[in-house]
Amino acid sequence: MAHILVYNAHGKDEVERASLAFVIGNTALTAGQEATVVLTTEGVWLPTQGYTEGLHANGFAPLGELVQKFLSSGGRLWACGSCTKPRGITQEHLIEGAQIVGAATIVEAIVNGAQTLSV
Repeated sequence: MAHILVYNAHGKDEVERASLAFVIGNTALTAGQEATVVLTTEGVWLPTQGYTEGLHANGFAPLGELVQKFLSSGGRLWACGSCTKPRGITQEHLIEGAQIVGAATIVEAIVNGAQTLSV
């Protein structure tokens, strides 16, 4: 089984790109692969409670549905700690299943063979 690590730096600023990260993640999970979506910069807002309400890119399922499907299918959702801190986002702000991680966790996944993709 491969580990797919999808990097996303977008939220409301580019809903299509944010949605694509979860389409890729969901596809990897459906194919029996391990999948993690790593969120940085504006992307760290995505797992905050209520943020995805009403976000829907043309041609995609609503972003909130994509995120929930990803988490309920066993995907890991990591928000970069260096990006959440200046935005005042703490673990308590996040939806169930999402977590704040440090750069060392991301680097460890890559060193251990995760295949990376940026959207």
